[in-house]
Amino acid sequence: MTDFLLQLEPFPGGTWQERWEASGFDAGGRPISDLGGDDARARNRVNAGGGRAFAMRLIRPTLLGFRSNRFYNYPTWFRSVADDPLLEEFCRRVEELSVSAAGKNTARFDLCCALTVFGIDLADLTPEALLHYAVECRSHGLADSRPRSGTFAATLAWPVLHDMGVFPASAPRTLRAAVTRGQLTIEEIVDRHQLRNRAVRDLLVDYLQRRCVGIDYSSVRGIAGNLVKNFWKTIEDINPGQADLWLSEETFTAWKERLLILPNGKPRLDVDGPLLAVRSLYLDLQSWAIAEPERWSKWVAPCPIRDNDLRWFHLRRRRLQERMANRTRDRQPLLPILSRHVNDSWQQARALLEAAQAVTPREEFTHEGDTWLKVAHTQKRDRGPVRAVNRTTGKLVRVSHRENLAFWQWAVVETLRLAGLRAEELAELTHLSVRQYQRPSGEVVALLVITPSKTDRERVIPMSAELFHVIAQIIRRHRDVHGTVPTCARYDLNEKVWSEDMPFLFQTRHSGSQRGMSSTTVWRVIRRACEELAGTRPEFENVKFAPHDFRRLFATELVNNGLPIHIGAALLGHLGIRTTRGYVAVFEEDVITHYQQFLAQRRSMRPAEEYREPTAEEWSDFQDHFDKRRVELGSCGRPYGTPCAHEHACIRCPMLSINPKMLPRLDELEEDLIARRKRAVEEDWRGEIEGLDLTLTFLRSKREQARRFQRSGPVSLGLPVLPAQRPQDGQDGD
Repeated sequence: MTDFLLQLEPFPGGTWQERWEASGFDAGGRPISDLGGDDARARNRVNAGGGRAFAMRLIRPTLLGFRSNRFYNYPTWFRSVADDPLLEEFCRRVEELSVSAAGKNTARFDLCCALTVFGIDLADLTPEALLHYAVECRSHGLADSRPRSGTFAATLAWPVLHDMGVFPASAPRTLRAAVTRGQLTIEEIVDRHQLRNRAVRDLLVDYLQRRCVGIDYSSVRGIAGNLVKNFWKTIEDINPGQADLWLSEETFTAWKERLLILPNGKPRLDVDGPLLAVRSLYLDLQSWAIAEPERWSKWVAPCPIRDNDLRWFHLRRRRLQERMANRTRDRQPLLPILSRHVNDSWQQARALLEAAQAVTPREEFTHEGDTWLKVAHTQKRDRGPVRAVNRTTGKLVRVSHRENLAFWQWAVVETLRLAGLRAEELAELTHLSVRQYQRPSGEVVALLVITPSKTDRERVIPMSAELFHVIAQIIRRHRDVHGTVPTCARYDLNEKVWSEDMPFLFQTRHSGSQRGMSSTTVWRVIRRACEELAGTRPEFENVKFAPHDFRRLFATELVNNGLPIHIGAALLGHLGIRTTRGYVAVFEEDVITHYQQFLAQRRSMRPAEEYREPTAEEWSDFQDHFDKRRVELGSCGRPYGTPCAHEHACIRCPMLSINPKMLPRLDELEEDLIARRKRAVEEDWRGEIEGLDLTLTFLRSKREQARRFQRSGPVSLGLPVLPAQRPQDGQDGD
């Protein structure tokens, strides 16, 4: 520390704090090791001396002044002079966290840094102070003590302090919950777009406050985005002097043109959303003005959205349904591949983890033909993250981390595939969602209770054996690690609120604490699986699976396999079968099946005599027709009940289909025709010459066609192949 103080002594000031501030290093941007010049040893001594001066509270630096330096041993220095039992308890609890050694160092460093910058003891640290420290670190882009530890400032320290009782019980348990803004008020939602016309701004606030009664927060934000951002903000850009809702034809036309194009230059697909929102605004004001004229009448204006603007609404909805149906049909053959991939990935990762757990650290083991070396734990405890080095490639693999990712990838994909849930419904599944029902026969049926989400209706899904296996594996995993399904909070990205602590099935560990999965995490898990497949399966290139794709595929499979559509609507949680019908993608075989069922139903309604059994004479005549179509060169394609239209001049008939085996016969006929034509030329039979030339043209055309078919070989039409007939009882199969 002496070297550091000697370097500060030339600066003006009566105290070391004043000299430190006069040096300019307190503003950040330069490490204090620069005071040591170019000598590396001198720079190290000055850096260590500055850190010890900070730890002894001889100098109180600013956050930028402190974090411009690297003090790897600063927590040890600070604890040696602080003599604070509360700080020692904090360090002991940090040591018990199930995180890496780098994460533990980060937690200790963050707390000691915050206490140094604020100049306080741990007992005086408040949630607001630590939150300020975390926000400032993020705003200045400051790295933690271990740049590659993968954690943010104070994220790990916060829950430990909360559990110790340093923070009051009313404070959020995690830093993420503390920094989350939550729901905005109507005024804040509108003011984000900075409207110039204050009168219209107040109108939109009043309108949204009245509309938001009885609808969720996500819908309020959607309506506000259409009215404030997509409508009025654009109107002000087009006509800055617009004072009310009376829009001129030029202004409205310019707005519609801008509405068709997104800010990034791409065409807007959802044009009807803003149009319907604006139309509702004008019509609502007109109806409200009747009951409350003093409040709304001054804003009444003719609605600029005319019927012609919405004339193609139903057509656009059909086009949207067609795109969704095509998307479902494209992904239907890929779903088994994706399901098999996530299952194989988890099984392989689990097998590697079990092989690594069976050996001691620094011991080699063999798995699937590769030799691995288990890496020793960096933590002072028996159990920790398992890591191993592949001796063949030399790559270090975080085995337990890979197995954990593979398991949740498998669990998410399989649950969505087998239950048809929305992403939010999947994330909200809890241990309490698993129920059972005993039928009168004594059979026990496993049920999955889905909490209200989009339609605010609870529903129950009977679990198949596959789905029950997935849910059982999730519960088993939680019990193996925690002894039970732990309770934790979950942040709803749509409603912008934190839930109560509940035993969520889909929960993972974030920064040392359990947290329920968000719908964004579900998207990322599916996207990661598709990206892994794209490297080996070309059909997965540029293909993205969304959680809702599994829901549409689930609905399609249910209905196309014969389940009544109203039962499918109940399982999916739809309010009506129209929504379910829009989810179902019809495949070609379904069209054929349903058309045949339609024909059978139509025939059952017609007079029976129209569908009488054919007589023996009629059936014999029908069979004779096909026999009579067989000619020397091939077969005739004329329809049943029609005579030959070319008086058996088969070579010239377009109905003749040449049998490739008769190609030598065509050569003989050609030689005969050429000889006859030569005689006709000699005798000057011009009419005969013309007829022979026409016959030769047809013959050569037929021969070329037959040869082309012979070269192409058989063509597969994709028709289903009937299974081989089973042998009768008492007979041996091939």
